[in-house]
Amino acid sequence: MVSPTTMAAVRKSGAVPNSEFLLSAEGVRKEFPGVVALDDVTFKLKRGSVHALMGENGAGKSTLMKILAGIYQPDKGQVRLKGVDIELKSPLDALENGIAMIHQELNLMSYMTIAENIWIRREPLNRFGFVDHAEMRRRTEALFTRLNISLDPEMPVGELSVANRQMVEIAKAVSYESDVLIMDEPTSALTDREVEHLFRIIRDLRSQGIGIVYITHKMNELFEIADEFSVFRDGKYIGTHASSDVTRDDIIRMMVGREITQMFPKEEVPIGDVVLSVKNLTLDGVFRDVSFDIRAGEILGLAGLVGSGRSNVAETLFGVTPATSGTIEIDGKPVVMDNPATAIRNRMAFLTEDRKDTGCLLILDILENMQIAVLHDKYVKAGFVEEGRLAADCEEMSRKLRVKTPNLSERIENLSGGNQQKVLIGRWMLTNPRILILDEPTRGIDVGAKAEIHRLVCEMARNGVAVLMISSEMPEVLGMSDRVMVMHEGRVTGFLDRAEATQIKVMDLASR
Repeated sequence: MVSPTTMAAVRKSGAVPNSEFLLSAEGVRKEFPGVVALDDVTFKLKRGSVHALMGENGAGKSTLMKILAGIYQPDKGQVRLKGVDIELKSPLDALENGIAMIHQELNLMSYMTIAENIWIRREPLNRFGFVDHAEMRRRTEALFTRLNISLDPEMPVGELSVANRQMVEIAKAVSYESDVLIMDEPTSALTDREVEHLFRIIRDLRSQGIGIVYITHKMNELFEIADEFSVFRDGKYIGTHASSDVTRDDIIRMMVGREITQMFPKEEVPIGDVVLSVKNLTLDGVFRDVSFDIRAGEILGLAGLVGSGRSNVAETLFGVTPATSGTIEIDGKPVVMDNPATAIRNRMAFLTEDRKDTGCLLILDILENMQIAVLHDKYVKAGFVEEGRLAADCEEMSRKLRVKTPNLSERIENLSGGNQQKVLIGRWMLTNPRILILDEPTRGIDVGAKAEIHRLVCEMARNGVAVLMISSEMPEVLGMSDRVMVMHEGRVTGFLDRAEATQIKVMDLASR
């Protein structure tokens, strides 16, 4: 076994042993309390290739990548870098050996400049021992020229968009002269144009011989950017294939171990009376004169491009950002949505767009996350929480939603994205809502979990809940909605019934 320090020294000298594979893992096993995350898995990355990693949430993808990035150490198995056995004891070990990982949750420091973020701990010094800011800027500009990134190195990271932060993370990884670049869901918050730019960078890096591991749930990205892919399921390695040799259905079968015959299990259910009526809702500078009704049992899809104001409308309906003008009626009665507590009292539920920042309480366990919305309601008597009854109902809800966890005392941050989303849906189902607002309910989760969440949404509609569903995925909007409302730059541009809604018609309204 070669130590990380020795391997790094060999790498810098240029006398690196040769191998067919740039990075590989064999027989890797990793256990956490109550969970076998990886069970005898294999992974092999070739030089100058993009290798996509596919699998349902909880399949073990991120765990393996964290082992290859030095964050976790395997319980069994061997990691090889260019054919040499290596033990990575920390992320710094991995970086010094040319393995960089860009996480789904970006890790830049907002109060520092772009250049300072890229060269932190490696700042060039002048002859007096102080940081040479001019040289640091020059190095950053050269790096950006290489990657075709147009950003000012002196700009504070806190002023950047998510897409530009992603570019900075990539530049930082490349600055280590990394041979291996691991990207975890890099396009989850990017526009189509930003994705195109990212793919250009990935292709340039591939042409330079860099091996790229690409974790994604988006099938279209796999076929566009990946040379080959590997599938994991339930912590086990299923297989590796060239992207050109398979179809979308082949990959789904490998991922879930079964056929998903109906990705969007939309049911025809009786549509009742108007539950939510919105008239001329306006939030100055964000959206204006938004009007619509939702009836009991109806799923109203809300579509629009980034910046259309979709999420802002949802937040205003729930009282997060109270409206400047306009009216909201629930069951024909006017309601002033001045804060989320008012919305909850009126039996409204809101699944936010960002489960990490505004949904999950990551340091708390599953039970605490699930029960937090009902601690003031039917489970409280004489000022005391009926903990036994509440815990039993949460346990039953977890079983109903098929949350994969040893027990409800597991911290929610340890769950996969799809299971975190199920917990949040369970939180709101416990409130017995009349109105359910879903903002990107299946973003960043796998096809199996998506199908389950779609089933749950249909079940709630069947029970008479009025559903407003915001989604950037056109098949989801078209497949799940009774009607589609489209927005563009803060205004409603049209409505389409299910029978007439097509991708072309929605995009036409979204760009007016």
